[in-house]
Amino acid sequence: MELTVLGACGTWPGPGQANCGYLVSHEGSHLWMDAGSGTFANLQRHIRIEEISAVLISHGHADHFVDTVSAFYARHYGGLGTPGLPFYSPPDFVEQACLLVSEGGLDVMRQAFTFTDVQAGSVFQVGPFHVTVFPMEHIGVQAVGFRIEAGGAVLAYTGDTGPAPAVVELARDADLFVCEATYQEASRKFPFHMSAAQAGEHATAAGAKRLLLTHILPTLDPKVSAAEGATTFTGPVDVAREGDIVKVAK
Repeated sequence: MELTVLGACGTWPGPGQANCGYLVSHEGSHLWMDAGSGTFANLQRHIRIEEISAVLISHGHADHFVDTVSAFYARHYGGLGTPGLPFYSPPDFVEQACLLVSEGGLDVMRQAFTFTDVQAGSVFQVGPFHVTVFPMEHIGVQAVGFRIEAGGAVLAYTGDTGPAPAVVELARDADLFVCEATYQEASRKFPFHMSAAQAGEHATAAGAKRLLLTHILPTLDPKVSAAEGATTFTGPVDVAREGDIVKVAK
């Protein structure tokens, strides 16, 4: 299994960068997991639009889903892919997204995508990927994290969340834990995001093998985030960088 970082900026993108989004690939299948601004353009550097196997959205904040609108245009009006692309998201997401595009009140987004609501405990299969859904602690919307198993390896991804026991369960013994680390200790502000040190604490409690920090505010130095994450997690700590391709294996 491979993880390609399509974007990793938290909340807003830095100059020439993209918000959070990832491509998870295995045996010719490809999951587009979160779709912040800029990620759809970057996705096309790696696969064709029609090669997307499914879309997974962690929650309905724009920095995690807005590029699904561009994907809709490309597939529905550009003919780049068959109708009914599987699309997994929390229950409160779909109506909000469908309001963004319509033809005289016709819900055309449902023609391009087959929406499935997911929430805590949901389990589904896409090609070789076995996906389990965990509840995350965020604000204003329902938020979930995804635990993805393929080829004997486990990838855990939080989306956006504050500290929570469910984060530990999501990342339990994961081969790669992709965890939000919006803040550094000096900038920690709201309880519905985590700092790099808090990400490390959760990774340690979960017994994760490797920690990849993401959703770092673009005003912060990622080297500081990596150093702070390493104070609470003794395994390998890296910062997600746009264009990185990470092997996920036992």
